[in-house]
Amino acid sequence: MCTGRPGWLTVSLRVGKYKKIHKNIMINLMDVLEVDSERRVVRVEPLVTMGQLTAHLNPMGWTIPVVPELDDLTVGGLIMGTGIESSSHIYGLFQHTCVAYELVLADGSLVRCSPTENSDLFYAVPWSCGTLGFLVAAEIKMIPAKKYVKIHYEPVRGLQKICEKFTEESKKKENSFVEGLVYSLEEAVIMTGVLTDEAEQSKINRIGNYYKPWFFKHVEKYLKADRTGTEYIPSRHYYHRHTRSIFWELQDIIPFGNNPVFRYLFGWMVPPKISLLKLTQGEAIRKLYEQHHVVQDMLVPMKSLEKSIQTFHVDLNVYPLWLCPFILPNNPGMVHPKGDEAELYVDIGAYGEPKRKQFEARASMRQMEKFVRSVHGFQMLYADCYMTREEFWDMFDGSLYHKLREQMNCKDAFPEVYDKICKAARH
Repeated sequence: MCTGRPGWLTVSLRVGKYKKIHKNIMINLMDVLEVDSERRVVRVEPLVTMGQLTAHLNPMGWTIPVVPELDDLTVGGLIMGTGIESSSHIYGLFQHTCVAYELVLADGSLVRCSPTENSDLFYAVPWSCGTLGFLVAAEIKMIPAKKYVKIHYEPVRGLQKICEKFTEESKKKENSFVEGLVYSLEEAVIMTGVLTDEAEQSKINRIGNYYKPWFFKHVEKYLKADRTGTEYIPSRHYYHRHTRSIFWELQDIIPFGNNPVFRYLFGWMVPPKISLLKLTQGEAIRKLYEQHHVVQDMLVPMKSLEKSIQTFHVDLNVYPLWLCPFILPNNPGMVHPKGDEAELYVDIGAYGEPKRKQFEARASMRQMEKFVRSVHGFQMLYADCYMTREEFWDMFDGSLYHKLREQMNCKDAFPEVYDKICKAARH
């Protein structure tokens, strides 16, 4: 079995061919069920989106600690896969802000799991991609919302200095948000932000308005001018700052999309829904895109950042690169640090057309995956994965996952996560 949501409706660019050979179960649950101010918890159904959730909570004075960037990302996808934000250096991944899940298991029973109730299942659900049960509700921590994010932009040159500055800022708990945009091997802008209710009116930038420059282009101005800067962005605009340009993917779809004339006349029409792009994309275009375009997030230890950027440069040569730090606790489950203690990691996001000569998608990505495994990193599972089964379970810890699959009789009910995700299994 698998969820009946059509593959074209998901934000992932990968086409889920497994849906054609499995029994599709429709789970159209998309409501915010309860906001519990006393417990500071919001209970939601799996198809609630980040845009829907912030729109619901912010007027009530609440937000969630980790708000992954794009409006259309769903709670279910962020739990069964993963999610990250520039606040993750404090709170961890999206799964680490959840306090309970409700699932329908292979035998049809409804169970609730938390760190103290069915705890093995609670820790095994993230990254399992719906192969242990169907998620029907989740409880997520809430924190008080503030009106603005005071954000500071600092251009940095030289790869070593970029990595040192980014690591230094990521370790500071006084920074509510930390993010880096790397525009070349030697140039980046490091951004730090703090939540505040007060703002200098002259420095407020409502970056989410349709006629405003795309955020990554706005940030690049500080690099080109070689100057630092501080401004105030309304919180919800900040949370969804990369939505209008789908990070920088839209520049390949609408090359003139950031032109001021286009923004003022037609900016309200973008971005196109990723689901629409997938639905209207022919097979030939999809294959061409697959071979000449990269959408990947690799999670590596912060101590390997410099080496990782160099590897991305050699194997892909895609810019900008997105840097987002996160703390990875030593919890049970598929993803945890090598040692016994929590460790600072960084998500390196590569989105766009590789400029490397003789780029070949499968060979290049297998080389990247090999490097990520060598530094005890992890590949986000929404993207194309070329690992063999042995390589996949070398990257991820499958001990708890496989134990529960056996205990709960999942093998005849749900595919294994590797068989849903990896190209080697699907071809």
